[in-house]
Amino acid sequence: MTTNLKNNLRDLFPPLLWRRPGKGYHFSPSPLESAGERLPEAINSRRNFIRTTGITALAGLTGIETLFAARRNKPKYSGKGLVLRFLPYDLQLRHTFTLANSSRKNTPDVLTCLEFEGITGYGEASMPPYLGESVESATKFLSTLNLGQFKDPFQMDDIIRYVDSVMPGNCAAKASVDIALHDLVGKMMKQPWYKIWGFDPVDTPNTSFTIGIDTPEVVLQKVAEAAPYKILKVKLGQKTDREMIETIRSVTNVPLCVDVNQGWTDRQMALDMIHWLTENGVVFVEQPMPKSAIDDIAWLTENSPLPIIGDESVQRLPDVIKAKGVYSGINIKLMKCTGMREAHEMLALAKSLDMKVMIGCMTETSCAVSAAAQLAPKADWADLDGNLLISNDPYSGVQVVDGKITLVDQAGIGIHSIKKVF
Repeated sequence: MTTNLKNNLRDLFPPLLWRRPGKGYHFSPSPLESAGERLPEAINSRRNFIRTTGITALAGLTGIETLFAARRNKPKYSGKGLVLRFLPYDLQLRHTFTLANSSRKNTPDVLTCLEFEGITGYGEASMPPYLGESVESATKFLSTLNLGQFKDPFQMDDIIRYVDSVMPGNCAAKASVDIALHDLVGKMMKQPWYKIWGFDPVDTPNTSFTIGIDTPEVVLQKVAEAAPYKILKVKLGQKTDREMIETIRSVTNVPLCVDVNQGWTDRQMALDMIHWLTENGVVFVEQPMPKSAIDDIAWLTENSPLPIIGDESVQRLPDVIKAKGVYSGINIKLMKCTGMREAHEMLALAKSLDMKVMIGCMTETSCAVSAAAQLAPKADWADLDGNLLISNDPYSGVQVVDGKITLVDQAGIGIHSIKKVF
């Protein structure tokens, strides 16, 4: 193999996630890399794939010659930069949404779009109050961005790195730009992101449908509405925990998962409760104790008959390493981790550490839910029902068919508007 050909192949097939027979998925160098490449380099080397393959390569692959041709024939742009637009949007919930420590009837949201050469990508920032963001903070952050300096959307790493560097925090606001950028670039490539990442849409899991804490009468109503779903996610963390489960079990035997939202404080009580939940058809427990109770959670994970999943404890990429040995798995949400790019990296890293992965969401429109769903084929579980919990979704995208996440073969994140927003 000539040196030039080898270098071209290395650019086109970067080391991201490789399967070793019988050993699952691992971060490792590609077959063309030396075994000594470090993890951060493996993560960042993928930028050459996005930046060099171009539209032609991923729109109609006919052979490796086509890929190399795409590198030589980069599209010519007008020289105008990216244009970002955004507006507040209040998500109206179908039911009052009650967690262990809060309750709400709506969720503040900001919708975004990125325009380039007549193509538009869409994104959003969903901001439940406990995240610490607001419409005011998100619009202030987005107003500070100078995305017009970028004349080529395929500079994805540079753009996303710039957005992340402007100021700390603002993860949901950053995610709104990341999602819009992915949608835009996917449309330019004329491919959905699950295909760009090489995922098989057949591998998507069932999505859970969330039952918030409520009275037995309302819980029964919610369960009836969730009849098409094959697994239910039940919010716990109050004195009514057993009543919640017993009420649901009085009308259905579908598998359950529970999300305690840090609501339990005593580890022995938590373990006793988990044993009882096991007997009642629960398959995993999400964030049972406060995220600061690291030693207690590690003890609980070691002794629990069910997987323990970290949610509030796991925000961004560095938190995945910290979660190893404390949790059985992690819940990745775009609004926590600044978007699709970092979510993809978190997924690959967690799999390399033999951790379970759940792809979750906030109460969101079909925009952010469809973006997260692009990762679903590699997840063990999905909780992508946020768009189903609101009554004013302006988009249509990913579908749930017989309880299963069903990706659409549509470029970008796979959405279209059902009412005019911008």
